[in-house]
Amino acid sequence: MLSIYKYEMKASLKQLLIWALSVGGMGFFCIILYNSIEGNITDMAKSFSDMGALSQIFGMDKLSLATVRGYFATEIGTIHSLGSAMFSAAMATVILSKEEDGHTAEFTFTLPVSRIKIIAMKYLAVLSNLVSFAIICMVLYQISFVFIGADNMGSDFYRFMFLQFMMNVEIASICFVISACSRKNKLGIGIAVAMILYFFDMIARVIPDLKEYSILTPLSYSNASDIFTNASEINSALIFGICITVILTIVSSIIYAKRDLAS
Repeated sequence: MLSIYKYEMKASLKQLLIWALSVGGMGFFCIILYNSIEGNITDMAKSFSDMGALSQIFGMDKLSLATVRGYFATEIGTIHSLGSAMFSAAMATVILSKEEDGHTAEFTFTLPVSRIKIIAMKYLAVLSNLVSFAIICMVLYQISFVFIGADNMGSDFYRFMFLQFMMNVEIASICFVISACSRKNKLGIGIAVAMILYFFDMIARVIPDLKEYSILTPLSYSNASDIFTNASEINSALIFGICITVILTIVSSIIYAKRDLAS
């Protein structure tokens, strides 16, 4: 059974490194640029905070770009959120469907291991990749903080990284259902799901009638500007997200376990 997990981890290593180094690298270079623009950023921060809906979307109405915390939350937080959401979708959407799309299901599911255990190992591989992604990005961000001499990020930084991980797990669980229902590679649909959730959260922040529905997207509890300003609604949204994750994981397992698989 562990051989399936090891195979999936080895097969996804290149994809993990490309995504983690791309997203984490972009954040790294954006952070180390802070010192070079610090002298001019005060006036920029005031202008950006008065941009109405755009300021609300990116949290610039609550945090100032002129501080390291505000700069990280509004700029790097946005990069990491969107990049990690797409990575988790890309990982989970193909993890099950690739067996049929690549015509390897006939071999994989004749192994002396139950289908549920195979599904469990594949889901564990997705989680392991998400953990690895978060660690690589976190290390790159921490190194960049040393470069600019920032040591006041505090526990909010680690809370941000943890909630981003939970967001990625929820998105992966949604896309795991897509993978369980598909006979073909639906990577495009998975990426679209991540993008739709991201932009729905943005819209819900500026349209009052949609605000109460923002809990439907995992970005409602993982938004950097909310985390760095200690928004109170994060806890209820996180609990809802955990429940959705558990339910969808069980549903996808049941669907895939009972399906007739094409060889």
